[in-house]
Amino acid sequence: MKYILLLLFINVSFQITAQDVNLSSEIYPEFPECENVDYQDQAQCFDRTLISYITSNFQLPEIVITENYKGQLTIIFEVDEEGEFQLIYLDAAYEELKEEVKRVFESLPIIKPATYNGRPIHMQFKMPLRIPLQDNVVLQPLEKEEEIALKVEGSSVEVTEEENILTEYEKIKSDKFTSPEYSSELNIPLSHEYYARFDAQFNQIGTNTHSASKPLIYSEVNRYYDFEEQRDELLQDRSTWAGRKLWNEHLVRFQTDKYWFAIDPGFDLQIGKDFEQTEHDFTYNNGRQFIVQGGLGKKFNFYSVVYESQGRFAEYYNRYAESIRPAGGDPAIVPGRGVAKTFMDEGYDYPVAEGYLSFTPAEFINIQFGHGKNFIGDGYRSLILSDNASPYPYLKLNTNFWKLKYTNTWMSLRDVRPAVVNSGSYRTKYIANHYLSLNVTKRLNLGFFESVMWENDNDRGFDINYLNPVIFYRAIEFATGADGGNAIIGLTGKYKFSNQMYAYGQWLIDEFSSGDVFGGEGSWKNKLGFQAGLKYFNAFNVENLFLQAEYNQVRPYTYSHNSITLNYGHNNQSMAHFWGANFREFIGVARYKQDRMYGSAKLIFGERGFDFSETGDYYGQDIYRNEEDRPFDTGVKIGQGNTTNSIYTELEAGYIVNPTTNLKLFASFIYRDFDVQTKTTANFDNSTTWINFGLRTDIFNWYFDY
Repeated sequence: MKYILLLLFINVSFQITAQDVNLSSEIYPEFPECENVDYQDQAQCFDRTLISYITSNFQLPEIVITENYKGQLTIIFEVDEEGEFQLIYLDAAYEELKEEVKRVFESLPIIKPATYNGRPIHMQFKMPLRIPLQDNVVLQPLEKEEEIALKVEGSSVEVTEEENILTEYEKIKSDKFTSPEYSSELNIPLSHEYYARFDAQFNQIGTNTHSASKPLIYSEVNRYYDFEEQRDELLQDRSTWAGRKLWNEHLVRFQTDKYWFAIDPGFDLQIGKDFEQTEHDFTYNNGRQFIVQGGLGKKFNFYSVVYESQGRFAEYYNRYAESIRPAGGDPAIVPGRGVAKTFMDEGYDYPVAEGYLSFTPAEFINIQFGHGKNFIGDGYRSLILSDNASPYPYLKLNTNFWKLKYTNTWMSLRDVRPAVVNSGSYRTKYIANHYLSLNVTKRLNLGFFESVMWENDNDRGFDINYLNPVIFYRAIEFATGADGGNAIIGLTGKYKFSNQMYAYGQWLIDEFSSGDVFGGEGSWKNKLGFQAGLKYFNAFNVENLFLQAEYNQVRPYTYSHNSITLNYGHNNQSMAHFWGANFREFIGVARYKQDRMYGSAKLIFGERGFDFSETGDYYGQDIYRNEEDRPFDTGVKIGQGNTTNSIYTELEAGYIVNPTTNLKLFASFIYRDFDVQTKTTANFDNSTTWINFGLRTDIFNWYFDY
């Protein structure tokens, strides 16, 4: 039944069509009498209808008539997002006149509210009302700056302090929502497709930007890529509340001059077919999300998302998820997500939570404390720090000044293997890393990365030696003992050939024995990784066509350690490359976007060297094995062991349903061929054809290219 309901939902979603209408104008509130009036006459019709209503229904108080009063009332009011008239400020010579104005405004009908880009907004007006009543009353719309000032001054309706207190709740109303997230200190969610949209603008020759340390913050990208303008170009003419929320807006949004927040549901609904599977008819993912983000003042932002998901995937992916299962009886770890429990017919139930606090005490410093992922590099993969592992707790300090960006990250990771679990609790280890990015010239960027891992042995806990953000970690590692930790270093580079093309690369070093590394004997200590890539924007002068080529290789035993807990892993997954070590691969990526439509193609050729068994010789691919199990010390080369060649292709086409939340309707096709030298229980020849249809809020990267 769940498959039928999911299919029906996706089928209905595919039948929804969009309307491409330019809605860049602000439209006045509308009385029913003005429904068929031309756009240029709407303001005049609103003024005329409102003034006619007020003068026709206004009853002069007896004291005004008796004293033959002549004068002017000042009225400031607004038509809110629901089309209701609200008095904001009222000044008159007699209390009786104020009461009469209130009575007349309370009798006004609810009308169609003002709109901006198809979204309801409130609009404020200033109105002088003359006594005796005359027909030449003029309405004056207030500018946004005047609105804020008037509300803050609150000079107004002459209420007592007690009345002010008792009306506090009623006064909590949203101003016009101006999409403050696009200029905030919030992270841009890690999505390769989304980052490709602004990659070219952010890396123009002459810009002093740093693109490798991700996730990037909206405020540092918004100078070069106008998120709101790009979003507004995609907005549709949706007059109903449901239409606006589905196609254009956040579900709930609220903004004042002091704070703002937005609340959204998220979805990851997928149904597909793996033609390798024989026991099950369909693959599926039933994911729901609850997303909250906002800001308090200009320096403090927050973000939280809770995922509740159940799924069953293609058979090769299920096998991998179960091969990295944790201790304690849980059947699997869904790669990139988290520990899973059994769900119905061999599916997985895997709840995940992410969130962070972002504080910017000064223009050049941002501090974040959260639970999520980070990424260092300009490529599709990273050999230094990637987002393919499960979320983890972290504290991050970004410092950006002159031609430098300096990123410090402290993380708490878990080792979930049966051998280290004690009393049902996973073992904790810590990582401290820093990454320094320098723009050497307007074309050339170089970066230096250093990371140290240590475990909680001898109740060591978090070692305060590594809290210093400017110290050299390798020296600290020596000072804390020979087995005090495991360090790696890395270099990154980027060169901009033009505004349409740049090259990038990484070089990882996981062993500091120069004699072995450069000795030419293929020592097992020669634990290096290398990446080279090229990005091409508006390729061949086709607007919005993005091409990327990338080569990665990592030698055997890289990221591993004799004390297995000190490897470069978390939740049985590598913190760097998805494949661990002992591999080489070539990646080709193409992306194209036109309005709300998008498409992508990915091709990956790879060579890996697996072990022949879990207890025999260790050939260096699985970072969760002991290096002492290696079969030889020299002659080590990439692909050694059970040599395996693989091909992975992925095609995806989709439609961006809501550009504000990045909700996408999509269809994908995956073909994977796995060809091993020797068939084992863990690895054997297999070929997968997997199709998928779904509706997904794209706020994290799914990697199916294992």
